[in-house]
Amino acid sequence: MSIKSLHHGLIVSCQAPVDSPLYEPNIIAAIAQAAVNNGAVGVRIDTPAHISAVRDRLKVPIIGLWKQVIADSDVYITPQFHHASAVAKAGADIIAIDATIRNRPGGETVNDIITRIHQELGKPVMADVDTIEAADAAVKAGADIVGTTLFGYTGATKHLSPPGWELLKQMVKLDIPAICEGGISSPQMARQALDLGAYAVVVGTAITGIDYLVKAYIKQLT
Repeated sequence: MSIKSLHHGLIVSCQAPVDSPLYEPNIIAAIAQAAVNNGAVGVRIDTPAHISAVRDRLKVPIIGLWKQVIADSDVYITPQFHHASAVAKAGADIIAIDATIRNRPGGETVNDIITRIHQELGKPVMADVDTIEAADAAVKAGADIVGTTLFGYTGATKHLSPPGWELLKQMVKLDIPAICEGGISSPQMARQALDLGAYAVVVGTAITGIDYLVKAYIKQLT
């Protein structure tokens, strides 16, 4: 698997709320296959069970993560090394981690987890960040890809709404691929991300977020 295969492509995030009937490994895998059948160059998948189901169907790169809520920490995207290990064993090609400048559970640093993923799992790392400071730190820690994923979702950026165009403009100047993720709600916006220099674009809710999208329509109709 080469990161180069993602260049200028669409990566579809195939996830669902835990209380949704879509939150079944085989259903997530079917959604992922539909995305790839129609041109997606990769998928972004949460939880080892879902990653494993997708791996059984697809050969395209899987960006894997495991969302975990842990007491006394706001970091929830693959927060600890053992989560990364489970994601790798399930078949992910790239491990996505929260690389924001926030306290991590268990005392691990971003540098610690990236180093261990490289050395013990042999996998590249996508650093999900919210600010250019976090992006810079992730590059110095050895991340292979950096993404705008957490822009608008942290204490430092909660007053801002994704997509993080200005953040992306800064990140594309870094020495590693910068992926635009978060708030891309139309094909035109995805094109704009590439025009600004994004290496690739991740789209989730606008394509696969049935639960959220239906609620949004109903809110306007009632």
